[in-house]
Amino acid sequence: MPQGKPSVVPEDGLTTRQRRNRPLVVVHTGIGKGKSTAAFGLALRAWNQGWPIGVFQFVKSAKWKVGEERALRVLGDSGEGGTVAWHKMGEGWSWVQRDLQSSEEAAREGWEQVKRDLAAETYGLYVLDEFAYPMHWGWVDTDEVVAVLRDRPGAQHVVITGRNAPEKLIEAADLVTEMGKVKHPMDVGQKGQKGIEW
Repeated sequence: MPQGKPSVVPEDGLTTRQRRNRPLVVVHTGIGKGKSTAAFGLALRAWNQGWPIGVFQFVKSAKWKVGEERALRVLGDSGEGGTVAWHKMGEGWSWVQRDLQSSEEAAREGWEQVKRDLAAETYGLYVLDEFAYPMHWGWVDTDEVVAVLRDRPGAQHVVITGRNAPEKLIEAADLVTEMGKVKHPMDVGQKGQKGIEW
């Protein structure tokens, strides 16, 4: 896309402005670090535009105190940008699996809540953090997710993160970024650290 010119102009009957303001489905996948971090960067931009933001954490443990949550809650409460609602789906799941049945039920209920919020046009940006996992594991039906996102009303943007994003989701998305890993400190035994992983 040299000099901001698209390589193809779709024959969809939309004006440039209509096409520019079309709501997007964004997917951040791959084995590299930074998928959620990039999604929260989008949330900062949405907050700056005054959009209401809904964050739905599907996998990371609800007990974790992540820096993004604190920062976005403070910004959301500041009255200067958009509002921020943060939803933790049950107890979450970390790299050490515990109660998978409980996690599966929490993921399904989380998806039901996202569907209710999409129908009500509750948020301008939805961050479905680690939502690729419940689809990959078969806890949530990918075909249903694709259909709901395709048919969502209004101008709601949705960003989904997580490894192993299903191919059907990737095909349906407007923007897909695959994070690759070249090196990671954990490869040489270094554990996650404050300010970097959380």
